[in-house]
Amino acid sequence: MDITEIEPLHQIFKDHNPEAVINLAARAGVRASVENPWDYVDTNITGTLNLLDLCREFDIKKFVLASTSSLYGTNKMPFCEEDRTDGPLSPYAATKKAAEAMCYTYHFLYGIDITIPRYFTVYGPAGRPDMSIFRFIKNINEGKKIEVFGDGRQKRDFTYVDDIAAGTVEALKPPGYEIINLGNNNPVELMYVINLIEKNLGKKAKIDFLPRHPADVLATCADIGKAERLLGWKPEVRIEEGVRRAVEWHSNNSEMLTEIE
Repeated sequence: MDITEIEPLHQIFKDHNPEAVINLAARAGVRASVENPWDYVDTNITGTLNLLDLCREFDIKKFVLASTSSLYGTNKMPFCEEDRTDGPLSPYAATKKAAEAMCYTYHFLYGIDITIPRYFTVYGPAGRPDMSIFRFIKNINEGKKIEVFGDGRQKRDFTYVDDIAAGTVEALKPPGYEIINLGNNNPVELMYVINLIEKNLGKKAKIDFLPRHPADVLATCADIGKAERLLGWKPEVRIEEGVRRAVEWHSNNSEMLTEIE
C-alpha cells in the first residue's frame, strides 16, 4: 500500500485495528533526493502525516518512525541524539527532519507514544539495490565497474540489518517521545568494505572514482548509549561477518539479481 493514499490506508486501519504502527516506508537516498525532491516530500512527510492522523483517529497509542543518521550532517562525532539537526544537507534529510517534527506535534497534541530510531547505513542480505554494499557486491561479481564518489576514504557506521530489526522491535517499548540512535559505533572506510567484498567473492573490483557529492558527509558514527540504556540494545554483527553474510546471500541469489539494473 502507498502511504500517500489516505483512503485505502484508512480501510486497512479499519479492517485490522492495529495496536501499534512501525513506519518503515520512505523514499531513501541522499543523491537521488537532490534530483527529485518532490517524491521525498510526498512519501516522507505526507505519508508520515497520514499514518499519524490515522493513529489519532483510531486511538492507536504507539508509533515508531524510522529516521536517519543523515540528519546529523557535519556535526562532531560520535553523533548524539541531542545534537542540532536543523542543517540538513539534502532533501532526503530535510524531509525526515520534517517527519520527526510532525511526530512530536502528534505526541504533544494527542498523547501518542512515539519512538524514532535513527538508522546508520543499514546493509545486509536483500538490501536496497541503490545502497553501496548491494551495488558493489553485484557489480564486482558480474565483472562490472563500481562507482566510488570521492577517494573511498569516507567512513560509514555500517549497521547490519538484523541488528536494526531487533532495535526497531525494541523501540515499541519506551513511553513518551524518544529519538534513539541505532548504529554500530564502529565506522569503517568504504575501501575497507570493498576489500572485504573482494576477499569474499574472490574477485578484484574495477573502480571508477568520481567527484564527491556535496550532500555526502565524510564520516558517520553513532553514540549508542541511549539505545543501550532505554532499549537494552547493542549491535552484535561486526562488519566482517555482515559482509560475509551479504556476499553469501548474493551468491545464492545471483540469477535473480541479474534482472536488477
